Amino acid sequence: MNQAAIIEKINGFLVEEFEVEPGKITPEANLRETLELDSLDYIDLVVVIESNFGFKVKPEDFVNIVTFQNFYDYVANRVSEKVTS
Repeated sequence: MNQAAIIEKINGFLVEEFEVEPGKITPEANLRETLELDSLDYIDLVVVIESNFGFKVKPEDFVNIVTFQNFYDYVANRVSEKVTS
């Protein structure tokens, strides 16, 4: 799965699950502020990631994720690790 497909899939479930306007999802936008995430929303986000991409997410993985681009890169890296292992 290439980065463009990953981004499209992520944006699709963010719009659906978190009811955010697609226009607000830009690579440089702040993930937490744009999605208005609280601690329960993070759990929902983790579940959606794990079910869509098939890897386990650790809470500490989110420490360095600030923007949507950080999030896309994280998922892409984890997907490629899964493919190569």
